Amino acid sequence: MKHTFLLEIGLEEVPSQLATSSAKQLVRRAGKYLKSKHISFDKITPYYSPRHMAIRITGLADKQPDVNKSVKGPSKKIAQDANGNWTKAAIGFSKGQGASVKDITFKDVKGVPYVFIEKHIQGQPVSKILTGMKQVITGMTFPDMMRWNIYNFRFIRPIHTLVALLDDKVIPFQILDIKTGRKTYGHPFLGKEITLKDANHYVKPLYDQYVMVDEKDRKQRIKDQFAALEKKHGWKIVPDPKLMERVTNLVEWPTAFSGDFKKEYLKMPPEVLIISMRDNQRYFSVEDHQGHLLNHFVSVRNGGTDYLENVIKGNERVLTARLDDAIFFYHFDMTHSIDYFVNRLKKVSFHDKISTMYEKMQRVQVIAQRLGKQVGLNATQLKDVKRASQIYKFDLETKMVNEFPELQGVMGYEYALRKHENKHVAQAIGEQYMPTSSTGKLPQSPEGSVLSFADKIDSIMTFFAAGMIPSGSRDPYALRRQANGMVRIIQARRWHLPLHAFIKQIVADEDQASVIPNHLDQVAQTKNILKFMNDRIVKVLQADKVRYDVIDAVTGGTSDDLLFIMDTAKVLNQAKEQSGFKDAIDSLTRVLRISKKAKFNGAIKVDSGLFKNDTEKQLNQAVAKITPGYLKLKPADAYKRLTSLKDAINQYFDKTMVMAKDKSLKTNRLKQLTIISRMILHLGNLDKLVVK
Repeated sequence: MKHTFLLEIGLEEVPSQLATSSAKQLVRRAGKYLKSKHISFDKITPYYSPRHMAIRITGLADKQPDVNKSVKGPSKKIAQDANGNWTKAAIGFSKGQGASVKDITFKDVKGVPYVFIEKHIQGQPVSKILTGMKQVITGMTFPDMMRWNIYNFRFIRPIHTLVALLDDKVIPFQILDIKTGRKTYGHPFLGKEITLKDANHYVKPLYDQYVMVDEKDRKQRIKDQFAALEKKHGWKIVPDPKLMERVTNLVEWPTAFSGDFKKEYLKMPPEVLIISMRDNQRYFSVEDHQGHLLNHFVSVRNGGTDYLENVIKGNERVLTARLDDAIFFYHFDMTHSIDYFVNRLKKVSFHDKISTMYEKMQRVQVIAQRLGKQVGLNATQLKDVKRASQIYKFDLETKMVNEFPELQGVMGYEYALRKHENKHVAQAIGEQYMPTSSTGKLPQSPEGSVLSFADKIDSIMTFFAAGMIPSGSRDPYALRRQANGMVRIIQARRWHLPLHAFIKQIVADEDQASVIPNHLDQVAQTKNILKFMNDRIVKVLQADKVRYDVIDAVTGGTSDDLLFIMDTAKVLNQAKEQSGFKDAIDSLTRVLRISKKAKFNGAIKVDSGLFKNDTEKQLNQAVAKITPGYLKLKPADAYKRLTSLKDAINQYFDKTMVMAKDKSLKTNRLKQLTIISRMILHLGNLDKLVVK
């Protein structure tokens, strides 16, 4: 017979942004626990609302399966003495297994007799196993945890009730002073206490007391109500999946409503209104069918339609107060020039160990010009990048951004346009922070891409030079995120940028422009920065499902051109499926391994006069043929040239003793292999590849 189990934790309101992940964690932990106890089940379904976190497990087995187990003990010569009597070792082993020496048998293991005891372990009933759900609950962890009353136990929010029903029976356990039962609660204002009949009757009893405990049902109800509002008013509610998730997890009995605000607020940039409504009030914005923002908003109440007009008026008053502040800040900012705000940045610290924000902009001007020239921007684009980099942080000193920090960059774009900067300068300013996450939107303009990259590399170089390097999980200045953004911009823009030379060059440019932080040695950290960027490439390639050994190979080479490294990974990832891949890699890695026995610095010249067989000459000619322009080749072409050496390399090793007794011959042959090795390492450390 199969069973159904219901587990519910009744608690104080869970933060909306943590509700979904918390429910998923409960599902994951419960499933892992049951599997560890060998209890089979069909499905675990999560249910959650602000004050309820529950799972229902269907298809539970009656009990654990019985197990016949053969337990091995000491060898026979240890278990019995010379007279055949049982030793203490045998007696102790048998007792430890809940048996006696009468139960001992002998079995040969690799020709040696050992003591064994055959055990039949009776499976425990599922009702007993389910008491372990206490440990499932108490083992949960959350980003935000609380203690309450006199207890040291911590949970996401204080627990008030526990329901644990196996079919219609209560599974007894206790957390702190709270015992499991069958009682739960409805809506805090509309509902009342509920006594659950059994594990199969859960969603409907709560619904009858104004709690929609199924998140999918709540979300669909909100969407249906939104559709009805759109049809009634003839406008469109702007979709926002993240806001929809948060709102869904804020309510147990959702009722959508719309409100209004003064049209004069529409004079402000639309982003000000949208962000103020979304982030501060959790309101949805409204547009007409041409995409123009309207002076309405939509929100969701946790309750019914009673006194809804009062709720609407209250929400309108709160929003009006915030927008009154916003329009005051907007008018203040519009009465001052961009130069006014830029000059104020001279007193704003970027970091007290590095420089002011104004000085950071001076460095970024230099970096952006160098980068722009290197990636092929034209004169007009370089002029726009220069202007953007001179002012791009000005909005940090505006009243609007001081009040709404999340508008950084957004207000820079809006104010730049309103203060008659050209659209390319404004767009670059608006794109300076992109991407803001590992999958965030990238800058769309060449100017914005250059400004964003220049800003990020300046932050990484200066923080590293100041000794503030991310370690472990610590990254207070989000340098990993910024490095990831740099990698993604390079990938999207197809920029070839040898990083070591680029860093060295921009430090020289900064020095010449007298904007380098005098107390920081940025060049000294170049090696650490390159490793740091390589780590970011690893993350990007892992996300692209590139094989681990390919990642190790390309990041272990000598190239510091990030795009070349990523493209090489794709080439090798595809080549590994081709015939001949193993043979080619075997030949090239043999060269790598032997050449490690020599250390040559600088340029190497092979003396052809020391060649003793034709294979040395043939390999030398083959290498000379593929060398011209090799370092400028795309990875696919470089790989093709390298693998063309396979036959010449194999014949060379068949006929040539590299580690000859004659020192001059040995050195010459190692030089010959080192030249090839350097070409291989430009592509990657192919010795890291796993070939079968």
